[in-house]
Amino acid sequence: MSLRLRHTIWRAGALCTLCLAAPAIAQSDVFTGDGSRSDNDRLTPGIYPTDPVLANGNWLREPHDPFFDVDWSVALRGSYTKSTSGERFDVRTIPSVTLSHTGSRSNVSATGSAEIVQPINGQIDVSALRLSGSLGYALDSDTTLDAAGRLSVTRSQAGTPGVASNIEVAPLTISGGGDLGVTRQFGKFNVGLTGSADRTVYQETTLSDGTRVNNADQDAWALNTGLRVGFQITPIFEVFGRASVGRDVFDVQSASLGLKPDATTSLLEAGVTGKWNEVLEASASTGVTLRRFDASSLGEVTAQTYDASLTFRPDPTIQMTAGLSTTVAPPGPSGSGSTRIGYAADGEVAYTVNSWVALRALANWSSASYIGSTDTETGYGFGAGGDYKVNAHTALTADYNFDKSDSSTNGPQEAHQVSVGITVSR
Repeated sequence: MSLRLRHTIWRAGALCTLCLAAPAIAQSDVFTGDGSRSDNDRLTPGIYPTDPVLANGNWLREPHDPFFDVDWSVALRGSYTKSTSGERFDVRTIPSVTLSHTGSRSNVSATGSAEIVQPINGQIDVSALRLSGSLGYALDSDTTLDAAGRLSVTRSQAGTPGVASNIEVAPLTISGGGDLGVTRQFGKFNVGLTGSADRTVYQETTLSDGTRVNNADQDAWALNTGLRVGFQITPIFEVFGRASVGRDVFDVQSASLGLKPDATTSLLEAGVTGKWNEVLEASASTGVTLRRFDASSLGEVTAQTYDASLTFRPDPTIQMTAGLSTTVAPPGPSGSGSTRIGYAADGEVAYTVNSWVALRALANWSSASYIGSTDTETGYGFGAGGDYKVNAHTALTADYNFDKSDSSTNGPQEAHQVSVGITVSR
């Protein structure tokens, strides 16, 4: 073999080796400097690289995003309220943070928020602390598992809408609980099984005359399990039936009833849902609720239930929602009798004028009666507001709300509230 041919083969082999080694050299830890000949561990006397060759292929992997996406906001609100019980000015700070993660099979989220109130000539009060979390996991293509937890500590402010005029300090309400459910698809059928447990504790109420009302007789556990079966009759419509059994267990006997109002609540309902692309979503159902008390002297309560929801998006800038709901539950610290049966309806319109301005309007109505008592409640309200985006992270807000209520225990009440503020978000 001639010398010239051997040189040619050697050069080709050296070039091939350099091309194969270039990625390893480029990503190896030996290049700890800036890449220049004078700033390189290989060329620095007395320094020996700990990883002179590529030990693994971790560098070949795509960089991972953080496990949780973090979104946070801080809102500052100033509100003026003129009601039947007088005038009030509050400054509120509302911080909130949300952690979320979406995986190939799972969705995880956690949210925490607080509401800090500073009334004029009053002390700072944390009126609300809320924590919640949820988990969704696809066991397979047809089965999903859902779980959720929640904890809240809240206190309504005296002189604000919804609080009786004779209340000086509303009770602190502590509630927490969790849900667990599994849903399975069987062709056009879907079956869901759920279970939940909740605990609610009420502290004392202070009235305007200084009287303290002990609400310990309303502290209770609420347990519930339910089964829902749906059938997709068309690509748009689904009919469903749902049955549930709940249990209310109180700590002590009721001060007004003289016994523990423990009860078992059964619900049977049927309804239909529909979804037309992203333009219209609707659901309506009706059923019967039977609330049977352990104490035979309290008998049982039967109530007709109605629930409905509607979401209409004629175009990307407008969204209209409406809802109707029924509640059959213990009366709570501000009620009386053995059971509160309430009906509520609400509606809202949101209009995005452009990328900077968004407007909204809302209205609501409610009515309630108490079994074992002559007390009744009715009320309605409406409001309007808007947001102006200063930039991607800052928005100015303004809202007006009117509320009017009438109850057999507190008489007619009404309140006008104006709020303005700023929200800074991630």
